[in-house]
Amino acid sequence: MIVQTNRFFAPAKVNRFLHVVGRRADGYHLLQTVFQLLDWGDLLHFAPRADGRVMRATVFDNVPEDDDLTVRAARLLQQTTGCTHGVEIHLDKQLPLGGGLGGGSSDAATTLWALNRLWGLGLSRTQLMALGLQLGADVPFFLLGQNAFAEGVGEALTPLRLLDTTFLLVLPPVSVSTPLIFQSPELTRNTRTVKIADFSTGDGLYQADFGRNDLQAVAASRFAPVARALEVLQTHLPGQEVRMSGSGSSVYGIVGADQAETVRALCQQELGADYRCRIVASLQQHPVTSGS
Repeated sequence: MIVQTNRFFAPAKVNRFLHVVGRRADGYHLLQTVFQLLDWGDLLHFAPRADGRVMRATVFDNVPEDDDLTVRAARLLQQTTGCTHGVEIHLDKQLPLGGGLGGGSSDAATTLWALNRLWGLGLSRTQLMALGLQLGADVPFFLLGQNAFAEGVGEALTPLRLLDTTFLLVLPPVSVSTPLIFQSPELTRNTRTVKIADFSTGDGLYQADFGRNDLQAVAASRFAPVARALEVLQTHLPGQEVRMSGSGSSVYGIVGADQAETVRALCQQELGADYRCRIVASLQQHPVTSGS
């Protein structure tokens, strides 16, 4: 029997570095990156429907229901398994669209994981990750359930142990199109490949401030609010890792927990009300999909 209402967390991520190391014949870019989970994200609520339909209860003017990754994930699960259960998806959206924090991919992963259990389908993690890749390159990471080094288009994952970290996130008042950044002619596409040993501290932990985000220069040149966020964070966090996440627009800086609120207030005052500055912490494991 399906429980009447269920709430599941879909956390954000940051890319600690993001290198574009090549391009496949089909046009997809080959990447190397480190994904780190955050303790901030969206909340999804699932309510059963007796008519077998998958519907989104929450209205978003800029994302049609049929394009929503949660709806697509639920329908893909139905089609793959022959499941006749329906569901109404309520999405408490906190993560910005076009922010580079993986919100849509995380929502899709949580949907696959939750409905696999609520519908009693019994698919394995590996099977869910294969379905997730059909929805987006970042979806398998969120289904893995832990921080990871990613290669390929983002689907070849190696779990990593990362230090607990406090981040100051700056969310500029702009949504960045991932295809626009990747299609840019000035994008670096030949960064040398690295191995985990290159950024390990020797005790299995990640070396802070390693590498760069190859997408950052392109996004900053096209979107002035991204450039401004980077400038302000670098001013207030000298010598710390300051970087754009994903294809933007979100920018993060590593900050000591004892100084986080002071730096946040300074950045918020300097950037103004159009920007959002938020203190977040890293997670070692996904609170939903790390379960068995």
